Amino acid sequence: MISRSRRFQQFLFVALLAFLLPTAMVLAQSTNRQIGTQLEVMADPLVPRPHGHPCVVPLFANYQFAHFSQSTQTFDFTPPGNCAGPWEKVVLEADFSENGGVQFDRTASIYLANTNIYFGTTPEPLATLTNTWHVERDITDYSALFAIPQQGTIVLANCTSDCGAPYNTLNGVFTVNANLEFYPAERSRGDEWGNRDSDQRGNRTPDQVLPLAQSNGSGGVNLPATLSSPTDQLSTTFTLPTNTEQAYLDVISQSQSTDEQWYACFPNDLASINEVYGCGNTDFRETEVTIDGQLAGIAPVSPWVYTGFLPDQWVPMPGAQTLDFVPYRVNLTPFAGLLSNGQPHTIALSVFNDDSYFSATASLLLFLDSGSRQITGAVTKNTLTSPSPIVTENLEGTSTVTGTINVTANRNFTIAGYVRTSHGKVTTSVSQQQKFSGTQTIDFDTVNATVLDQKTNVETSVSSATKVSGDEGTIVTRDSFSFPITVDFIYPVSSATFGFTVTTGQKYQAGQQVSHDGHVTSATAVTNSVNATDVSPASSSQTYTSFDSDGMFYNCHIAAANNILTSVGRGCKKDED
Repeated sequence: MISRSRRFQQFLFVALLAFLLPTAMVLAQSTNRQIGTQLEVMADPLVPRPHGHPCVVPLFANYQFAHFSQSTQTFDFTPPGNCAGPWEKVVLEADFSENGGVQFDRTASIYLANTNIYFGTTPEPLATLTNTWHVERDITDYSALFAIPQQGTIVLANCTSDCGAPYNTLNGVFTVNANLEFYPAERSRGDEWGNRDSDQRGNRTPDQVLPLAQSNGSGGVNLPATLSSPTDQLSTTFTLPTNTEQAYLDVISQSQSTDEQWYACFPNDLASINEVYGCGNTDFRETEVTIDGQLAGIAPVSPWVYTGFLPDQWVPMPGAQTLDFVPYRVNLTPFAGLLSNGQPHTIALSVFNDDSYFSATASLLLFLDSGSRQITGAVTKNTLTSPSPIVTENLEGTSTVTGTINVTANRNFTIAGYVRTSHGKVTTSVSQQQKFSGTQTIDFDTVNATVLDQKTNVETSVSSATKVSGDEGTIVTRDSFSFPITVDFIYPVSSATFGFTVTTGQKYQAGQQVSHDGHVTSATAVTNSVNATDVSPASSSQTYTSFDSDGMFYNCHIAAANNILTSVGRGCKKDED
């Protein structure tokens, strides 16, 4: 992933070659959080584990990525013979390292049977010290993949001496190790109706996990898929089991190239003054899911910030989820009756306003009715329509342009359907409210480029109420998602390492509350806030807070100054117990 605004690409690389940071003498994983170091660090918690010892299955060890020819490497997975499923939890662990030197940030992803189990990016390297970081992901919902031997793939496109000039002096090489931890279930899986809902199913996991795949034209598939325009799709036609009673789609859409900073893009009519980011189609993006060409759900595009924008802002800590993207789950259960009719159906996703380009993955998760060979049902309501962003331009001047560009896109919709199963008729209704607001405040000298100040303020949110009704009552699940970002870009700044400065703020929030017949049965909430600036003196901080109704609480705050970790909150220690 070589990601830079076009105008500043050349001098960014020159500045990167000269970017030196003080070194530390201790190697540490991202969760070690050692004050006084510049090694990769995050406030994110590790995945909670059940009691007991896991069965550990290595996936690969010491895979190196130095050249484009090593970008795609495969490995073999064999289920743990000493602890067959069901498993209470399955955890992916991956450890990365990169030697000191000069390199761009890169995208990394891991697949099993073409199903994505990890997606993230790498930090840019330290000047002389080997950097290390550790990521984990709870992939228990993907347990169906691990029942039989499978081939896996890791993709990390990198280059050094094989890069095209002037980048053939890059020398950062990545080394990656990964394994799976399997924790045997301590009790049988619940299979009563109340546990069939995705948020109330106890230990039950999807019966099938199927990837959406994009052909590469040579008999294989693109990992990840590439969506270069709004009409491009990641699309697969399935003939699904005729007893599919629930369906979900896990979606990741990663902005790349021109679209990398999509949250700061301008309307196309302002291309002539689009000085900083060089992208169009406004600052609104959205992933849209269709079934047989009909809109079936949406997934907000997360404003992930990669460490290449800017390296002196993101040492030692990266932006929110930069190293490990969180998939967004789309509930397709209202379509379960349609998907179970024994006919082929095409499930696809695309990115609205894609300006080139997005990388994407999607995994279909199915729950089957074990007491029935054939269920019937239908979609009874679908009011989801394509978005219609409203653009308002309040600009003054020609040679010097000041003012604001505002974009909004809001809508409410409901998708409902039912299935007749071995445990009665079950009706699912998903009501969502999608809100988007983006404001670009600019002060541009369009003739001499002696003043470029663009402040971006973008917020995207989705709130959902999912109602599942059957013979044994009603379950209501309320989900909330928001991921605002602010970015202030100022050029020129003669004292800055790269000739300009960037100040960034992110605040990812997600929550869920589940009730059964009006009684709250569970609740969870996560907030991940990151603030960083390379305005001298450079500083950054991250606060990660999460809790659930079972009594789990985690609150970790870390801070850095001049690219050195300076403080670690007491709540972070809970992650190291």
